[in-house]
Amino acid sequence: MSKTVSWLPTLPSGWREISLQYLAVIETGSRDTVDAKDDGEFPFIIRSAHPLRIDTYSYDTEAILTAGDGAVGEIFHHISGKFEAHQRVYVIHSFRGVYGRFLYWYISSQFRQVVSYGGAQTTVASLRRSMLATLPVALPPLESQRRIADYLDRETGEIDAMINKLGDLDETLKQLGAQTTAVFGLDNRGEFQEADVNSPLAGIPDHWDRSKFGYEFTESTELNGDNPPGPLLSISEYRGVELNTRVDGQQASLDVSKYRVVRPGQLAANMMWLNHGGLGVSDLTGYISPDYKAFWISDRLEPRYVHYLFRSRRYIQYFGTIATGVRPNAQRVTKTSLNLMPIPVPPLETQRRIADHLDTVTSKIDAMLSKVGQLKDLLTERRAALITDVVTGRKDVA
Repeated sequence: MSKTVSWLPTLPSGWREISLQYLAVIETGSRDTVDAKDDGEFPFIIRSAHPLRIDTYSYDTEAILTAGDGAVGEIFHHISGKFEAHQRVYVIHSFRGVYGRFLYWYISSQFRQVVSYGGAQTTVASLRRSMLATLPVALPPLESQRRIADYLDRETGEIDAMINKLGDLDETLKQLGAQTTAVFGLDNRGEFQEADVNSPLAGIPDHWDRSKFGYEFTESTELNGDNPPGPLLSISEYRGVELNTRVDGQQASLDVSKYRVVRPGQLAANMMWLNHGGLGVSDLTGYISPDYKAFWISDRLEPRYVHYLFRSRRYIQYFGTIATGVRPNAQRVTKTSLNLMPIPVPPLETQRRIADHLDTVTSKIDAMLSKVGQLKDLLTERRAALITDVVTGRKDVA
């Protein structure tokens, strides 16, 4: 056993440590994203996980590519053939004494660990060539490299297939949750049934009242001011109103004085995303974007019933019929259209029964989603650990 690079205890016998600059040519591409062509013949590797297309090529070789800024250490491509590269993408090619697929597995799994070793920094804003050139590579004999690469291709393929199946199950459960919330009608036996989606009021029981949004909801004009009553909130397509965790670190720099306050029991709505589930009754106190609206709900309506009603498939489709706008993902429902929207108002006791039923069903779906998420995380961690163990010699795949 021989001594190895500083973040590893030992390397197996026959392995050696060598800097990347002695194993390959390292350079950057020369093109910009404006050069891309939708119907281009060749792959155009940019600072993204998804390549574009282009009409020209500067490389006809096997190469490993990674972003020079943006998602540094997160995106790696292994390609062979004719391609083009962005001017801030590093192209590692012309391999010497190293099997390209092994080097791909090594760099993609070890680069971030090498960069962060010896300090608290775990992310890099901009990748310099010297960081790649001096990257220590734990290098086994060439035949072992091929065996390791083949093993990782096979094993990670199986893990990725399982992760994809869990992703499909996750999506199926979310769709089931959306369909479940369409069950807001009661048939003559008092059982829940899925309502007709053609009209908001089609097929509802005769003894239910009919009303309009403008009669039952009052817009709240409370602004945030200088003393936020709570955290920044957002509206997810699946869960409704929730903490906006994506921008927590930036909240101190936001001018939130004109943001709208949301109180528990109020309906919050993203008027440009209603036909994608962009609304819900809040359980939280906080503030929302000025583009959103908040509404007080009349005493004739149970807030949980309102939440399920407007997030049902029937109403999501209806919002699509009254939304206006040129772009499919930016169609706004006006306040006038919303006020005229018909809504069913069953007796309060019936509303509570409906909400209780859906609370029970959706809580079971949420529990299953949580388990699926945990399994995906475990498989992802297992995948990363497996790659590291194999490319550093901790696990023998002979």
